Amino acid sequence: MKNLIIFLTIIIGLLPSHGNSKTLIVTPSDALNVILKAASSGDEIRLAKGIYKGSFIIDKPVHLNCLDGVVLDGNHQSNALTVKAENVTIENCNIINWGNDLTLMNAGIFVQKSAANITIKNNYLKGDTFGIWVDSSPRALIVNNKVEGNLSIRSQDRGNGIHLFNVTNALVQYNEVWHTRDGIYIDTSNNNQLINNELHDLRYGIHYMYSYNNLIKKNITRRTRTGYAFMQSKFLTVEDNLSENDTNYGMLMNFITNSTISGNQIVDTHQQQGFGGEHHIKGAEGKALFIYNAHFNTVKNNFFTRSDIAIHLTAGSEENKIYGNYIVKNKRQVKYVASREVEWSFEERGNFWSDYQGWDRNFDGIGDEPFEPNDGIDKILWKYPAANVLINSPAVQTLRWVQKRFPVLKSPGIKDSYPLMKNTFKIFSEKNHRTENLRNSL
Repeated sequence: MKNLIIFLTIIIGLLPSHGNSKTLIVTPSDALNVILKAASSGDEIRLAKGIYKGSFIIDKPVHLNCLDGVVLDGNHQSNALTVKAENVTIENCNIINWGNDLTLMNAGIFVQKSAANITIKNNYLKGDTFGIWVDSSPRALIVNNKVEGNLSIRSQDRGNGIHLFNVTNALVQYNEVWHTRDGIYIDTSNNNQLINNELHDLRYGIHYMYSYNNLIKKNITRRTRTGYAFMQSKFLTVEDNLSENDTNYGMLMNFITNSTISGNQIVDTHQQQGFGGEHHIKGAEGKALFIYNAHFNTVKNNFFTRSDIAIHLTAGSEENKIYGNYIVKNKRQVKYVASREVEWSFEERGNFWSDYQGWDRNFDGIGDEPFEPNDGIDKILWKYPAANVLINSPAVQTLRWVQKRFPVLKSPGIKDSYPLMKNTFKIFSEKNHRTENLRNSL
């Protein structure tokens, strides 16, 4: 201990100070926990190359900066880093092998309630349970981190990559998460922003529960079971996100109210067997957007294409404004399960349907005839998929004509009174979702 104090005294004397703060250079042979305990507010602790084993606690507002080649090895015990102080910065660290107890919420970085204004940036974390857990701490900045889970563990037994519980005013941006359970999990957390994150090979990419007034913008999900799962939440703004090759759902709205879903692109949502080493329900469809018991939402200007079902609406999902969407070349454009007709247009603007066969004789950009994408014939085809071979047959076309002329024979469904005639939707490029120059500047 005496030698350690002498060593630190020499180092501190050689480095410039800013006010009362100091820069401490630490090596793997030093007792990192002792140094963290002895540090003063505002100190920068620079870790030199090497492996630091143990569970470390930060209880002062310090800047932990890992130099090239640093590994923080949790030695499979508890949290690798536990943060108790406010105004802490953790950056450039490789963090591995923390504990594997989900019940105890073991994490690579665990941020306690007292640790407001934390900054976590440019780190790489790989472990069995939670990557970054923020527990009731306000104003967290989580930027440009990579979190990798353990693919050899069943997904339900892994932790989430970034987990926010009861968090307010957090910014989670430019992170990449894969092989954890969920990419970013938000529980009882309000007024947060999730922007430009890439989430792939997961159960859920972004998962919201009981959260209000959050912004989800320009994120990417790929090869998840559900790209974006929004549940029991209100006042969400979900815009300009991409879901690509997700399986069960590209986007799920379950008990969502007073939210806006706009400008999103959901492509190639197909149910698959054996995804991620696990099995799915045979015969289930992949739904680009599933709306379940969701009310008073606006779904506009989204692009749904090449999925098993573009939009599935059920369980009394009413009073939603659905317009300006581009619903193109899906196996089923709409699946609607309810007992009343629902209008999908707003202020004389409907949606673009790739299978609409009407005309626009006055050239106003709106089809002359309303479009009903799920009539009684569609319901027969859902129930008896083998009948799809007859979809373009004269018999089916005759049945559709009879339904139109004799409405009493028609079951309730979706009606678009102002179908759009031109597909002018601008496909997003990946640069719109993740700008590499911005990412590198943080």
